[in-house]
Amino acid sequence: MESGSTRVIRVFVAGLGAVGRRFVGLMASQETLLAGRYGLRLVLVGAADSSGAAIASEGLDPLRVVAMKEARQGVSGYPGAGRPGMPLRQALAASPAELLIEATPTNLRDAQPGLDCIRAALARGIPVVTASKGPLVLAYRELVALAEQSGVRLAFSGAVAGGLPTVNLGRRDLAGSTILRVEGVFNSTTNYILTSMAEAGASFAEALAEAQRRGIAEADPSLDVDGLDAAAKLVIVANSVLGRPTVLGDVEIEGIRNITLEQVAAARREGRALKLLALAEREGEDYRLSVRPVALEAEHPLARLRPWEMGVRYVTDTMGVIYAAIDEPDPLPTAAAVLRDVIDVCGRR
Repeated sequence: MESGSTRVIRVFVAGLGAVGRRFVGLMASQETLLAGRYGLRLVLVGAADSSGAAIASEGLDPLRVVAMKEARQGVSGYPGAGRPGMPLRQALAASPAELLIEATPTNLRDAQPGLDCIRAALARGIPVVTASKGPLVLAYRELVALAEQSGVRLAFSGAVAGGLPTVNLGRRDLAGSTILRVEGVFNSTTNYILTSMAEAGASFAEALAEAQRRGIAEADPSLDVDGLDAAAKLVIVANSVLGRPTVLGDVEIEGIRNITLEQVAAARREGRALKLLALAEREGEDYRLSVRPVALEAEHPLARLRPWEMGVRYVTDTMGVIYAAIDEPDPLPTAAAVLRDVIDVCGRR
């Protein structure tokens, strides 16, 4: 929709957890920047969480939605627009959305409800920006094909290590080269735990408990400490950057649950740092994929990552080595990565 020189984009946000809520906040706080720099105005016409949905063709107040979530209220209680118990796909269909932001919780079993919501949007010709790993891990090629058939974009740079431009670096900035090796520290919870064990002498249990107290780790930290979160992100990199059809079963996975303080101390004495490393290494025409604790040499850039940091290192045949890191102590950079994708999908001046 055009309004003068500003393009109005009607947005539906599926999932109002840490990332979705912060993205809605950015819709308000970055409104002037979006209009002035990119000629975009984002209007929140629908939002959904576990309570149901809120739908308003004239637009919901983003700050009111944020306030409700911070007060632990369901969005279905939004005055005059709430739809208690309305399923996600039904809410999307009932809204006049022109763009879907999909930020439902990670689900590596069947990727629902996010997967079916993305399918429905793409089938209707609605572009999608997602920060969720599940749909991309379980149905990457299906979703890419559906987007191509519908002639719309599917963007997901925030799904791999939050604000770190892991996917953008590999797909755009290394175009024309062959990637020989990808190394990533993609999970901040495990990096916090291992760094605390090395620098503060905390046991695994103590470091995990502190990560949970700070809100970094979930009450059930299995996805993080067992390596599944990092492996899911490596699967997305393999599919989208390396062009290798990949599922979780293709990745050799070993988490950090059994790492002892003695192992961390021994690595430190040798001038090394233990990191949960996601690795794709070229072997002939294929790649070997793994996630496991690795004692990196002190001069390796990923060895120097601080507790809240994540990083990626690409080794190529013609562009040499490129490395990037991000300090992400909370989900705001991930929400900002979603906004980055929105700007890319909706076009720049």
